[in-house]
Amino acid sequence: QVQLVESGGGLVQAGGSLRLSCSASGSIFSINAMGWYRQAPGKQRELIAAVSSVGSANYADSVKGRFTISRDNAKKTVYLQMNSLKPEDAAVYYCNVEVKYAYWSDRYVEVWGQGTLVTVSS
Repeated sequence: QVQLVESGGGLVQAGGSLRLSCSASGSIFSINAMGWYRQAPGKQRELIAAVSSVGSANYADSVKGRFTISRDNAKKTVYLQMNSLKPEDAAVYYCNVEVKYAYWSDRYVEVWGQGTLVTVSS
């Protein structure tokens, strides 16, 4: 079993910043890509940022230049630094991690965090 624990969500004024964290624990042999998704009310969940095992990052156009994803492999943690927040960034943010449970695993499995709420006031 693998657990992802997210933290860092909350209420912030437009233009402010928040930093989300997501730490993985449990039966983990290796971690591949780590990413952040978000889902606003009435909308589909969307991928906003992802970072590969070697640190290569990609972003959705809507957050490019404002959000930064990073990871600490030793801590099995992925971060999302969110700056210049806008009301349209308000959503539940989910981390997603690709893990192998053991050395004999032949594929990576996606694991989801429980979600953390980000509210942006205008």
